[in-house]
Amino acid sequence: MTNGHRAAFLREFLRAPLGVAAVTPSGAQLAELITTPVPCEGDPLVVELGPGTGAFTAAVQHRLAGRGHHVAVEVNGRFAELLAAKYPAVDIAVADALDLGEVLAQRGHRRADVIVSGLPWAAFTESRQDRLMDAVTGALAPDGVFTTFGYTFARWASPARRLQGLLADRFEEVVTGRTVWANLPPAFVHFCRRPRVPAWTHVLRSA
Repeated sequence: MTNGHRAAFLREFLRAPLGVAAVTPSGAQLAELITTPVPCEGDPLVVELGPGTGAFTAAVQHRLAGRGHHVAVEVNGRFAELLAAKYPAVDIAVADALDLGEVLAQRGHRRADVIVSGLPWAAFTESRQDRLMDAVTGALAPDGVFTTFGYTFARWASPARRLQGLLADRFEEVVTGRTVWANLPPAFVHFCRRPRVPAWTHVLRSA
């Protein structure tokens, strides 16, 4: 991560702290851990939500090594411009993560093999958390993997505990990984498999 990207991240945090919800980008060790479900062979569809300045993007690209398709959904236009300049191989959609299904449909895709989230879940209202999780489970393949992270210092705070409960409701398997102490601040990753798809998406998928 360059100093320029760190400065851009800080500027966007100051402009919209609830949308960015971190003062610095995630570190390389957290990026490596959260992207481990990205297959090292085949042609997977990997979706990245809230890539920011690309802390996780680089790790996804490294694992794909030119294979598959990498869609990054970023609502912040300034971050999207930075990503487009640095990662020309990434298909960047300037859109809200709530519109994930539409973003994939526009590109001729149905469901992702892996969804990696850099979204600030703890900063969202309960309603937005629920709708975002609908979008994620509706767009994830039955055997796909969803990963998201949280900060250790806030692990027992109400928003973090609600997210943990939401993940348990929406996935048959949720495994929380080790703490990445080298990250600033220290963080951990949730690995979520076998999504429980909302009933309304079954109607859409069968249409």
